[in-house]
Order: sequence, then structure tokens, then C-alpha cells
Amino acid sequence: MTRSTLLPPLIGAAGVVSALALWEWSATTGPLAASPLPAATAALGEAVNLLGTATTWTAIGDTLTMAVIGLVLAVVIGVALGVAIGTSPLAMHATRVPLEFLKPIPPIVILPIVVLVMGPTQGMGIFLVFFGCFIAIAVQASAGVFDTDPVARATGRSYGMGRTEILGRIVLPSALPYIGTAIRVAAPTSLVVAVVAGLLGGGPGLGQSLLLSQISGNQAQLFAYVLILGTLGLLVQGLSQWGERRLLHWHPQYRKQVV
Repeated sequence: MTRSTLLPPLIGAAGVVSALALWEWSATTGPLAASPLPAATAALGEAVNLLGTATTWTAIGDTLTMAVIGLVLAVVIGVALGVAIGTSPLAMHATRVPLEFLKPIPPIVILPIVVLVMGPTQGMGIFLVFFGCFIAIAVQASAGVFDTDPVARATGRSYGMGRTEILGRIVLPSALPYIGTAIRVAAPTSLVVAVVAGLLGGGPGLGQSLLLSQISGNQAQLFAYVLILGTLGLLVQGLSQWGERRLLHWHPQYRKQVV
């Protein structure tokens, strides 16, 4: 491995160590020594203990299940709807206002209604994740389809391609960068919404574990769950970026990055 390859991970590791050292100093002898903030070593130790229990892994599994199923549903339905909208200027203009109206509404706003209808269940969390990711994916997919080069479409027609062939060989490849970016952004969002479903909606998963730790006043355990969630977030973000690079390995932006 070359120096340029090793340098970014080393700098990242140094940043993590520095942040943990600052946390340890602030909670022990620094300005936050008298606050409920636990030391970094205490939170890390508690995180290791939690990862040795089946209850924690069950909570992690519940959270990831809600996040993954909700995200997959949002991708499948959002891309299908986005392609349908993008291929029709009439549909694009007809749906622009409803989609723009729904886009800024966070899932937490509809949380009380969803809990009332579905209860504090895993299905409730899946629906919230779907709602939190679906609109952005549909909007990006429709924009990618709508922005396909008209010259490329016309060239396909001049070679005798039908509408379905043009859609599969010209339009969808052109829209894939838009769709890939939307999925990469939605992946960590799905994890956040899944946690919120447990934290505020009473659903299963790490959000519920965070709430119970807060209620019991176990600060070290509370921050341990935060560390576990942060690590999960890094893994999800890394996997989404890896998937985007693999999906778009042919694109000039990613061609040199794929090993």
C-alpha cells in the first residue's frame, strides 16, 4: 500500500483518538467534570459489555431490520414512481407540487398518527423509514430521467429502438447517478428514523434501549448506546458509498476509484 493510501485512514484514526482524549479530559478533570457526562473510558467499557449481551444484538437486529426493509421499499417504489413521472412531462408537472409539499415534512411529524394507527411495532418503524426516504428518492429518480440528454434519445430512435429499449439502455443509465446519490443519502437517514421510531414511538430497537437508559439514569450505558449507534452509522454510510461506487463503476466520477 502506498503512502497516499495509508494517510487518510491514519489521519482519521488520529482524529478519533483526539476526540476521545478530549472527551475523557472534559469529563474527568475538565470543565464538564461536575456534569453527568461519563468518561470516555467508562462509555467504551459499557459498550463492550453491552455488545456481549444477546439483548443488545436483538435491539441492533430490530433497528437494522426496520431501516433495511423501509429503505428497500422506498428504493423500489420511489424509483418506479420517479421513472414513471420523469418519462412524462405532464406527470412531472402534475406531481411537482404534492412532492415538494411532502418533501420537507420529517417523519417525526407524522409519528403520533402512525403510532396511533399501527401501534409501537416494527411495522410502524418500517413505515416511518419508508416515508422518510421515499420522497427524496422519487424526486431524484424523476429528475434523472427527465434530464436525460434528448440527443441521446433521438439517436436511439434513429437506430430503431423502441420506447422500452430506450428506457432500459439510455434513460435508466443516465438517471443512475441521481438514483445512486439519493440512495447514499437515504441510507443513514433510514437508520436515524429507525432509532427515532423506538426512541419516541416506543418501537423495538436501539431507540427503545436509549430511552430506557435515559429513564433509569444510567449515563454510561446511554452514551455506550450512542457509541454503538455511531459505529452502525459509519458502517451503513461506508456500505452505501461502496454500493454506489460498484453500481456506477462505469461512470467517469467513479471509474478511477474502483479497485
